[in-house]
Amino acid sequence: MVAQGSHASLMSYTNSLTPKNYSIAGEWLNDGQTKICVGVDSEQQLRDIYAEARLAGLPCSLVLDAGHTEFKEPTYTACAIGPADSDEIDKITGALKLL
Repeated sequence: MVAQGSHASLMSYTNSLTPKNYSIAGEWLNDGQTKICVGVDSEQQLRDIYAEARLAGLPCSLVLDAGHTEFKEPTYTACAIGPADSDEIDKITGALKLL
């Protein structure tokens, strides 16, 4: 779980490095790199959360595990949203349970 979340976090940060998001990404990098980990009930819910973040225009990522170790087939395992304004992220993930 930690490895998949780490993949998602790094991918989302890299995706955030656009002229529109440079200042937010820089602040996040310099201010402790806050991460809030929440859980979903299904792979479909994970994919829905990611789709909602994309639709909102937030930097995000969705990890597709290749299925060579823990899973027997490719499986979506983690999603990250941000760096972005926490209020915008909370609109999407605020109802999810903390891990």
